[in-house]
Amino acid sequence: MSMTTTGDSSPAMSVFWDNVKTILYALALAMVLRFTIAQPFRIPSGSMQPTLAIGDYIVVTKWTYGYGRFSFAPLEGLLPHGRLFGSEPERGDVVVFRPVPDPDRDFIKRVIGLPGDRIQVINGVLHINGQAVERELLGATEECPDQNGPVIGEVHTYRETLPNGVSYVTCDKGMTELDNTRVFEVPAGHYFMMGDDRDNSADSRVPSVVGFVPYDNLVGPAQFVVVSFDNTTSLFQPWTLFTGFRGDRFLKSVE
Repeated sequence: MSMTTTGDSSPAMSVFWDNVKTILYALALAMVLRFTIAQPFRIPSGSMQPTLAIGDYIVVTKWTYGYGRFSFAPLEGLLPHGRLFGSEPERGDVVVFRPVPDPDRDFIKRVIGLPGDRIQVINGVLHINGQAVERELLGATEECPDQNGPVIGEVHTYRETLPNGVSYVTCDKGMTELDNTRVFEVPAGHYFMMGDDRDNSADSRVPSVVGFVPYDNLVGPAQFVVVSFDNTTSLFQPWTLFTGFRGDRFLKSVE
């Protein structure tokens, strides 16, 4: 008795390729959204404490300042300088950018100085164009731990209010070399960035690390914290995704 094949492999292959196309379409859509709409970032250091904590996952919008080369990282080397549909950041914005000395890494800091401004820190007090920025002592805090070991003495927080009315909280861990600086004159087309954890931030006060940030190097402003996990969380211990979850930071706006 002879046997014949049924040819069932053809429908199976059709289903396989349909699934492959669906996955590719989804990946393409995800890349388009990442490059043009919004991009997630994880906060790896404490330089923006207490505004942003280590382990925060934030969303940065791409369209707010328009599109530059670093909006499309890691393809920036293929693109020209300049911005498309550009608009300028405001003083006080919390921004992701690529510093000139280290253009392969994403940094996040607060915009303190605009083009033409004179910025100086005197005895820990921020001065803009010769005027001390208003700040109010809030008291001692435990919200700004130091990654490099325990802090000697109390850590204090201040509410700082910029000339345009933007207000936020900063950490002060005592007098350091960053608390007294020279006058920085911000060049045209550049911005002066500072971390909210003032004594634990490599920012525009350190020219070899950040310095002045060109407009072209801005990626976008941080909008909100999507989710946050403390330092006890590990993917190799799935239950810690629940025990280390910070519910008070879920969908918290970045201000």
